[in-house]
Amino acid sequence: MTEKIFETASGAIHYWTNDILQNRRTLVLLPGLTADHHLFDRQTEAFARDFNLLTWDAPGHASSRPFRLDFSLMDKAVWLHEILKKENISHPILIGQSMGGYVSQCFLQKYPGEAAGFISIDSAPLKRSYVTGAEIWLLKRTEGMYRAFPWASLKKIGADGCSVSAYGRRLMRSFLNAYAKDEYCKLSGHGMKLLAEAMEADLPYVIDCPVVLICGEKDRAGSAKSYNRRWAKKEGLRIFWIKNAGHNSNTDKPEEVNQIIRDFARSLQEEQ
Repeated sequence: MTEKIFETASGAIHYWTNDILQNRRTLVLLPGLTADHHLFDRQTEAFARDFNLLTWDAPGHASSRPFRLDFSLMDKAVWLHEILKKENISHPILIGQSMGGYVSQCFLQKYPGEAAGFISIDSAPLKRSYVTGAEIWLLKRTEGMYRAFPWASLKKIGADGCSVSAYGRRLMRSFLNAYAKDEYCKLSGHGMKLLAEAMEADLPYVIDCPVVLICGEKDRAGSAKSYNRRWAKKEGLRIFWIKNAGHNSNTDKPEEVNQIIRDFARSLQEEQ
């Protein structure tokens, strides 16, 4: 994977690709809030020979710092679209973990018909009908709630709450250790606030491509499991429940998640 840089008015976004070949399907790997591109190490290792790959450190994260926290969730989708154009990538499969899944839904809203498929990993729907006013109110107050915790406790909660495997927790701790408490609270608070604002926008967020949902059976992040059950049932979406996996199910059970990704990509090839 080769590191590249995309400049914006708010800062530089660092992203990584392998050799982009026009005859291969592209997987776009979008990590969740406070995680960086290493969240998908087990996926880049598995798919580098068979697919074009693109992943990033999201704006304000890891190498994509310093970065002004003055952007929206839709801005992230626009920047992603511009990066894909720069790399001459069309009709990718968007694979978003948690916040990455929300970015994917904004991309689908902004650029209908441009994605070949969408895989949601421990994310949830952006549609306003799925959340209550109280939930939106709490999302906007994340920064203050996080600041009430001692930094050591906050890091332990963050790592243990996202993964159940030793590898997944070790990886999450490495992400959190890259931040000071003040920066982490600001980044987390901003992320949750822009998520709430995207929901309040009450856009259709139509998914106009094939989609599968993936969720860890031990996902304890908010109401992720409840949202996924309702999402799958209400919109008739296929869902895979990953045993012995938490919120970062692609790090807890990479082989199982990778097989779902591979089977999904192959199904798209067969439909062409």
